[in-house]
Amino acid sequence: MSYASHLRESYGLPVFDFPGPDDEKGMDGLPEADAVAWRISSDAYDAKEIWSEAFARFTAAVDTTRVRAIVVGAWEDAYETGPEEIIAALLAAGPRLPALRSLFLGDMESEECEISWINQGDVGPLLDGFPELEWFGVRGGSCLVLPPFTHQRLRSLTIQAGGIPALVVRNVAASDLPALHHLDLWLGTANYGGDCELSDVEPILGGDRLPSLRHLGLRNSDIQDDIATALAAAPVVARLETLDLSMGVLTDQGGAALLGGQPLTHLAALDLHHNYLSEPLKQRFRDTLESAGVRLDLDRGHADEDEWDNRVWRYVAVGE
Repeated sequence: MSYASHLRESYGLPVFDFPGPDDEKGMDGLPEADAVAWRISSDAYDAKEIWSEAFARFTAAVDTTRVRAIVVGAWEDAYETGPEEIIAALLAAGPRLPALRSLFLGDMESEECEISWINQGDVGPLLDGFPELEWFGVRGGSCLVLPPFTHQRLRSLTIQAGGIPALVVRNVAASDLPALHHLDLWLGTANYGGDCELSDVEPILGGDRLPSLRHLGLRNSDIQDDIATALAAAPVVARLETLDLSMGVLTDQGGAALLGGQPLTHLAALDLHHNYLSEPLKQRFRDTLESAGVRLDLDRGHADEDEWDNRVWRYVAVGE
């Protein structure tokens, strides 16, 4: 997936757009209910129907007992309206969605709503209301609330944002997720609400509450050097199969610390793309890891820096 673009796949299923209210032809020959991840959307601007109306048409047209994955796309006025009514509609439909295993909230591209303009809300009730959920994702950090939670079945948790509030990061770290295999947090920049510090992330690096974790993504961060330095000795690293520190402000300081810490040769993949590493340090990564069979991404999505007022400015990949 490119930065903040529509999901093409969810829960291993291709994403299919449920037809809009004027698309009568599209309603003919809908795919089998369990064959796709259903993206249900309204128009962010000048909507002809609100999201809950689109969802009502969906539940009337599809065998909801077989639906495995739902992707919530744009909703009306998402730049100033949160998803409270959407969350209520999903929870009310819960008894009719016994097979639901994957839910993504806020799958919008910039033309619909910039990622840091998306108004979110308290998504905790969704995780409480769907105890069989295995994949959960949310896009947008503005007004996002996620209390600490316990979930026995959740295997994948993704939060994509130009800035995740520090309290949300702390609450994820304080949650009990014994089955979680995949954790991906776009921590973001302070300019867009990403105000977490290393201390907020450190419980994740300890891994005590995440015994099944195999993929860790802590990326798109202003504090990428601090995170990389801490990971050099973090207990969670030894059990990981893949590590993603991409999209952030990673310089030689953090890169050298990561490379000089505990061995990373057990990893299947290390993603560092969009970085501010010097070419000599990139070569050290290649020499150390690629020879051990680690898939290494250093160069896809180049990071640019600016000089202004006698200062070098570096940026995360996704802010606004």
